[in-house]
Amino acid sequence: MSINENLKTLIKMAAPLWAGEAEVVKTYWDSSIRTLETDLLWLRRQCFKEFNGKGLGEHKDLGIFLGPLTEIIDSFPEIDRSVGRHHIANLIETIHDEFTHYCLFADVYDAIKEEDTPPLDPHTLEIWDEDKILTDMRIKQNHTYGEIGVRSSHFTEGGYCTLFREGMRLKGRGGKDELIARACKVIYEDEFGHMLNGIVGLDSEKMSKADYTLMTELVIEQLQARIKMRNAEFSFPLSEARIQEIYDGKIEPEPFDFGKAANIMSGSK
Repeated sequence: MSINENLKTLIKMAAPLWAGEAEVVKTYWDSSIRTLETDLLWLRRQCFKEFNGKGLGEHKDLGIFLGPLTEIIDSFPEIDRSVGRHHIANLIETIHDEFTHYCLFADVYDAIKEEDTPPLDPHTLEIWDEDKILTDMRIKQNHTYGEIGVRSSHFTEGGYCTLFREGMRLKGRGGKDELIARACKVIYEDEFGHMLNGIVGLDSEKMSKADYTLMTELVIEQLQARIKMRNAEFSFPLSEARIQEIYDGKIEPEPFDFGKAANIMSGSK
């Protein structure tokens, strides 16, 4: 089986922006702006996204943890009546995965902070301006464009796992970088297959060329916002001029794993 041309075009349009998000992270690792404080800052912000991120069409827009949890509670009387058991099982898996990711980054934070710095408290974590722009954009698109909006949000979620992949590449550097690499490796291995499944799954959806055209517009808007979100999360390692160059396509696109995607479509590992 092969991926349809509309989906291939969508991936082609996304690939340079995935690469741009990756450039933010890998530039930061060896940047002169990097300090313990900036590491603690991005870890706090990533923990916020893992604990309370919103905009993926979750139940009542309550976030990736409270949304599924509330949906399970609300749906409990209707399990195997109007609500399928496997839907609930998927929600439970989502909660487990996202909270595990939160724990991994929170554990790194607590391991590298100084003794007089309080341990991470998720209830004190706050969204930052660029992430709020992305979140509000997704929620608006989800409500305005319905299923196409939600599919766009899921397509862009994780930015093709760029943070986790670039974090994994710190392996062998020792110290706090080793801790970051271990956490990112666990999350990457957990997320990459799910992410590919989500992208390849679009191939089986009955989407028209017009649907793909709209989705491409929404995806590009979100991925551009993701680059600015990630750049702010990591204390602005890229200049505005460089970000504009990325928007203009002056970057080598992130390679898409079409081989693994084909295996998923054929039902093999």
